[in-house]
Amino acid sequence: MEKFNDNTSGHDQIDLFPGPTMFGHPKGLMTLFFTEMWERFSYYGMRALLILFMTTAIIEGGLGFDDKTSGAIYGLYTMGVYLLALPGGWFADRLFGLKKSVWYGGIIIALGHFTMALPGLFLLLGDSSEAKESLSSLDTNSFFLGLILITVGTGLLKPNISSIVGQLYPAGSSKRDAGFSIFYMGINIGALIAPIACSTMAIYDWHLGFGLAGLGMVFGLIQYKVSAKNLIGYGEAIPVLTDKEKRDRERLVRILFGIGSVVLLILTALFLDFIPMNVSAIASASGTIIAIVAFVYLGYVILFGGLNADDRKKVGVIAILFLFSALFWSGFEQAGSTLNLFAERFTDRTILGWEIPAGYFQSINSMFIIIFAPFFGALWVWLGRRHLEPSSPLKFAMGLLLLGMGFLVMYFAAKIAASGELAAPTWLIFTYMLHTFGELSLSPVGLSLVTKLAPPKYGGQMMGIWFLSVSLGNLFAGLIAGEASGGTEEALAEMPGQYIIIVMTALGAGMLLLLLSKPIRRLMGNVH
Repeated sequence: MEKFNDNTSGHDQIDLFPGPTMFGHPKGLMTLFFTEMWERFSYYGMRALLILFMTTAIIEGGLGFDDKTSGAIYGLYTMGVYLLALPGGWFADRLFGLKKSVWYGGIIIALGHFTMALPGLFLLLGDSSEAKESLSSLDTNSFFLGLILITVGTGLLKPNISSIVGQLYPAGSSKRDAGFSIFYMGINIGALIAPIACSTMAIYDWHLGFGLAGLGMVFGLIQYKVSAKNLIGYGEAIPVLTDKEKRDRERLVRILFGIGSVVLLILTALFLDFIPMNVSAIASASGTIIAIVAFVYLGYVILFGGLNADDRKKVGVIAILFLFSALFWSGFEQAGSTLNLFAERFTDRTILGWEIPAGYFQSINSMFIIIFAPFFGALWVWLGRRHLEPSSPLKFAMGLLLLGMGFLVMYFAAKIAASGELAAPTWLIFTYMLHTFGELSLSPVGLSLVTKLAPPKYGGQMMGIWFLSVSLGNLFAGLIAGEASGGTEEALAEMPGQYIIIVMTALGAGMLLLLLSKPIRRLMGNVH
């Protein structure tokens, strides 16, 4: 029998771990920490460049898309990253296993980034005069293919690496929350350094920035494989034992192959222009479909899910918070689109004669999370001990109110930009600070609350509903960016008005949730 090893003494048995530990936690946590750090490096590094690259003129090395098209593509991409996490987790459970899903997902992500970097290599290796003539078409096709690969790879990696973290800790372990806090610190470290590193490379060539993002994922894969011994026994594929299980597995593989073939044919037709594509229409239709699917499903669970009266009320609370969550993320996720374009076009970024790349501003949110997350955690504990901690609906309302206040700051910045002057960078910094406070009030609370409200047999599916709300919010953020980015003189004149609409929507939703907080609290029953 394998002995338990722990570097600390006096802990209960549930805080002892099989195998080696580091600082009282399983060493596998460090493997996952660095894998996730590098994956987030690749994601946020590329995201910092994404809408800027799309809206940059072709002659300057970009794709030359208009703001509306660029925003719709950005929204579809960020939506897809969260949406594909649902089938990614399902396939890991039934086919690949968690560890292999993380490995395959990382490889696909890296391939996606390098596909986006391909035109730069083509230009470097080929005759420049001939290469430039054919670069535009190659750039567009490789760009879309790269986005699709990154979306698929992230769908495989993102949900499953978090699941492995959970498996490292036995049920009831007092160190589980601390382990996840360490893991999420890796996310924010990657998100902090990536926009700076990739934006610096993009000064010389956009494709170098995309390539650096891919290189980060490769570093993550290397350390994941080198330290794989720390994860032995965790995240393994479910063994196939009986003939029926083997037949079911083979049938699933055939179904996957069929779906993959159909998707490949559709993509080929799109890339060869056999099928016309209106991304704005696709994005709008996707939002409608997601909302309908979510509420039809929630309605089905409430009416026909075999739940008792208390559980029906709790699922009803999840449905209410779905709306407010999607609304919050539709504002918050404009960081990479609307606010990124504002930094590029309307912000004075010159310091001592050096112009700060716009993508650097994408690191501010992660910097504030690293600084303020411990403060917020300690604040909730301090208030809880004094029986003063706000209820979860009140924290949700605080998140929306802080979101609205952040965009109120941007309203005044937009007024400056509309007058023909450049806004100081402090406007964006204050906006990101308020939005970060809103995220810290709402995001961890939402995840925790869904796990508490979900009926036992619907736990995973209710968490999927939460991610659907995040996905929907990301999509709307891209669509809003196409309207509020000030890309033309007319749009610039209307930009303050667009911001004030966002302000009134967020503040109005926050006030409404404040009014509804007591009725929602009653519906939550014994969940505190």
